[in-house]
This record gives sequence, C-alpha cells and structure tokens, in this order.
Amino acid sequence: MTSADDFVIQFIQDKALVSPDDVAATRAALGDLKEGQNPDTAALEHLVAEKKLTWQAVTSALGAEFDMEVVDVSQVAPTDELLKLVGREQAERHCILPLQMDGVELLVAIADPLDTETLDSLSRILKVPLHPKLAPPDELRSAIDRCYGGGQVNVAYDQVFGKSEDGVSVELPQGGEVKEDDAPIIRYVNSLIVDAIRRKASDIHLEPLEKRFRVRFRIDGVLQEMKGPPKRLQPSVISRLKLMADVSLAEKRIPQDGRIQARTGGRDIDLRVSVLPTVYGESIVMRILDKEGLKLGLPELGFFADDQAKFQSLIGGSDGVFLVTGPTGSGKSTTLYSALNYINKPDRKIITVEDPVEYQMVGINQVQVKRDVGMTFAAALRAMLRQAPNVVMIGEIRDLETAEIAINAALTGHMVFSTLHTNDSVSSVTRLVDIGVKPFLVSAALRGALAQRLVRRVCQACAQPYAPTSKELMSVGLSEKDLAAATPMKGAGCAKCGDRGYKGRRGVFELFVVTAEVQEMIYAGSTLVELRRKAREAGMRTMREDGLRKILSGMTTVEEIVGATVADDVL
Repeated sequence: MTSADDFVIQFIQDKALVSPDDVAATRAALGDLKEGQNPDTAALEHLVAEKKLTWQAVTSALGAEFDMEVVDVSQVAPTDELLKLVGREQAERHCILPLQMDGVELLVAIADPLDTETLDSLSRILKVPLHPKLAPPDELRSAIDRCYGGGQVNVAYDQVFGKSEDGVSVELPQGGEVKEDDAPIIRYVNSLIVDAIRRKASDIHLEPLEKRFRVRFRIDGVLQEMKGPPKRLQPSVISRLKLMADVSLAEKRIPQDGRIQARTGGRDIDLRVSVLPTVYGESIVMRILDKEGLKLGLPELGFFADDQAKFQSLIGGSDGVFLVTGPTGSGKSTTLYSALNYINKPDRKIITVEDPVEYQMVGINQVQVKRDVGMTFAAALRAMLRQAPNVVMIGEIRDLETAEIAINAALTGHMVFSTLHTNDSVSSVTRLVDIGVKPFLVSAALRGALAQRLVRRVCQACAQPYAPTSKELMSVGLSEKDLAAATPMKGAGCAKCGDRGYKGRRGVFELFVVTAEVQEMIYAGSTLVELRRKAREAGMRTMREDGLRKILSGMTTVEEIVGATVADDVL
C-alpha cells in the first residue's frame, strides 16, 4: 500500500475495521517521522504491528469495494517463463507477482488496487495486457521472495528445527558437517518442510522423473504439484534429506526408512521418511505427523450426535474388542487416538502397542514394536497384560497370534481397541474368522466395529448453497423431495482454501454394534450378507447413507461422497 494510503486510512475507518481513536493514537505514538516517510503508510504499518488491524482484513475490504478477486499467493507457483517475464527487481519494486497466462492476458497479484499507473507502465513494457488480482502485501512480499528464490528458502535452520545445547535439535551423523556450498540446499530443504507444514500437508513427495524433479504435497487427501528444484539439484536434495533422516547415504539399492524430528511455531513435528530406489533416482516420501493435529474431540471427526452417542457408549465399555476398519489413509489412527483421548481419565490405565508410535499422548503408556529384538505385537501384548491395564490399544491386528491375545485380553476384563483392513464394518467379523479366530470367540469378545472414509469438507469461508444436478442426485440415490428441507453447499473458492472450495476433512462412518442377535449369528457361522442384513435391521447406517446426510447438511458434496463410498446395493 503506497500510492494512496491516505484513502486507505479513511476507508478502513469508514468500514469500521479500525476506530478513529486508534488511528489518532497511532499517529500520536509515531511522533516525528523520518524525512520522506509517508505518515499514512507509517500509520497503517503501525496499526498492523499493534494488531489493531490485519492486512488480510484490509485487502478483503478493498477487494469487495473495487470488485477485485483476492487470491492466496501462498498457493501459487509461477512458471520459470513468467518469472523471467517479470523480473525480480520489477516484482519487488512494484510489489507484483505474475500468476499465470489466461489467453492473451497475464494474471498478476498486486497489493495496491489504486496503483493503476504501475500496471499501465508494466503492461507497456511487457507488451501484454495485465489482469490484476489482490493479495495482502505481507503475503505478497513473502511469495515474491519464495518464488524468486529468497525469503522462505533462506529460513534459518534453527527457526525450523529449534535449538538444543549443541545449537540444533537434529544430530548429524559422522561426516555430516555442513559446508558453505551446502547452505543453499539446506535452506531449500528447510523451506520445503516449513511450506508443507504451513499448508497443512500430510505428505511431501519428492519424485525423480526423467527430465525433472517433481515435488508434490498431499493436502486434504489430494496431491498437488509444487514448484520443484532444478533436476541438477536432485542428488544434493536427496542426500540432505537422507542425512537428516539418519539413513545410509551410500546405500542406493534398497528401500530405507528414517525419521526427522522438527519443531516449528512452538509445535513438535515428526516426519517419517521413506526412501525408495526408482529408475531415475531415489524417491522420497515424508509423512508429516503433527502432534497438535491429534487433539481432536469426537465432533471434529465428523460424527453426528446419534452416531457419536453410540460410539461413546461402545468405547466407554469395561471389556470387549472395538475395531476401526478401512484402507490406509482413511483416518483410523486419528479416530483411535481421539477415542483414547476421550476415555483418558486418572482412574484408567491405558497402554498401547504401536508400529510406529505416531503421536505421543500425555497420561498413556505407549510401547514401540521392535522386531529386531523380539518385541513383536504379540510379545508386547503379553507383557502389557501383566501391567494390569484397563484399556489396551493394538496398532493393527495382522495375524492369528495377535488376534488371539487381543480376544483373550477382552475376555479377561480388558477393553481392547485396534484397527483392521476391511472394506466395511461387518466384514471385520469374517476377517477375524479368516485369520483363524474361532467364531465363538469372536461372538463373545467383539463389541462393535467402525468403518470409515475421509471426505473433504466444504470451505466454511466461501460455502454457498447450490442445487445438485439431476445426474448428481441420481448417482447417490437422492430425489428432489430429499432436498426440500436440506441446504447442500459448495465452496466457491477463496483465499483460505486456495480456490479449491474445500478445507479440511471429515469422516463418513458405518458403526456396527454387536447385539445379542448378532452374537448368536456369528456363533452359528452366518454369512456376511446375513450379518449385514441383520445390522441394517437394527439401525446401522452405511457409509453411503452417512455421506448422504452430510451432503444434505452442507458438510461435503456429492462428488466427494461418490468418490469415497460405494452404493448400498453392492454391499
């Protein structure tokens, strides 16, 4: 904001973004200004610094006033051609960032909607018409630094990883001294991790292709491509990450797993690193485990009140087995941790055995599986039961031995939580029997099972009512009558969601409660179809039916439910 800050000062007062008293107090506090310094510019910066105002609020108000779109520049990655077209010097001097070519127009992000002179001048120089969009000046400056190779890339190592007595919290292996030539690579890798955490990505994928080194973030379950480093830097970036993850730099023939512990913004972050040799080099995937992200209540998981009440009743029991089922990445661990957090009281002893321990929880005894020394799931379970726990959590039931110990623990007065890989909740019964557990043991111990999938949630900042098309309604089995008392929503796209229309994810659930009748059927060896029919008669909703409720309530969209669940007639 430079060309007409006097207008902006008056504008934000008219819009009640800041009071005249605050403006007067700010000007009085500034006192004498340096020669050439604009008093209105200084007042604006001081109001923001004193948290009386935010640049985001100013920009949003200006966008509405001038009918200009506000963009989230933290999500953009201009091509090299665009960055060459608008050089760094021009970008920094005019606070402008090229976004993309739209036909013959160049879309650009600017901070000052009143600075038309700069836009006209730059358009003549570049010989291309400019279509401006607004962005907060602080975010725009950071994006310019990031896109042109500064700013984020120059994030200090200790800003990301914190300091210990030795200076940093990550110990490098022998021979890992940092050389001066390595500094740009270190800054790039650190900035990559910071950027992924800031965007709330769950994974960072670095994939060597034939002619380029691709970088992708998984955000809300969807992979999104980011601006990657040049192909020539591929070996240096991979070596740096392997060094940080404490895996062998010399070994490039077999897969390796490592771990990086980071701290940013006062939060502890774990990155689980997987290295896989491919045709064009080693592919690295880093799974980001944000310990703050697991502090979820049950409503935040996506439960409606009726299902939540049943779920709480099941997990609050004194004995039995409760299973959470679904494919990899369906949020099973998050649900289990949230359940443990809900029942974690001083009068209960809770022990978990996990491979690996993903999140450390206060008040819970967590055991890490170490197969190389004989600490398997089964061995850990046997030892845990001698610790007289009330609640036991097993990361996953994978074999008969683990399943039998879990069942026996449940039958001797322990509440056992675990996960299982099945497509739906009722299949957990047949899966246990297939593993080798006797049906009479399953019927006696199993209390319930929860199947789930994750769907993207409509962005609350830009959600708008919408009417699904007849084709969409048909795809999920809804009719026009079903919409009479409903308010389906769809995100229009905004700065907060990166113009995607979705922000965050919620679960769709299928909660299977083992009733007395179901116990008898399991004991008698009833088929999956028969068990499912009985569960439906007892009131169980399928994941598709739960998804339909979430479409009608405006939580998600038809597209998400169709992609995550199957029609009930094929179950």
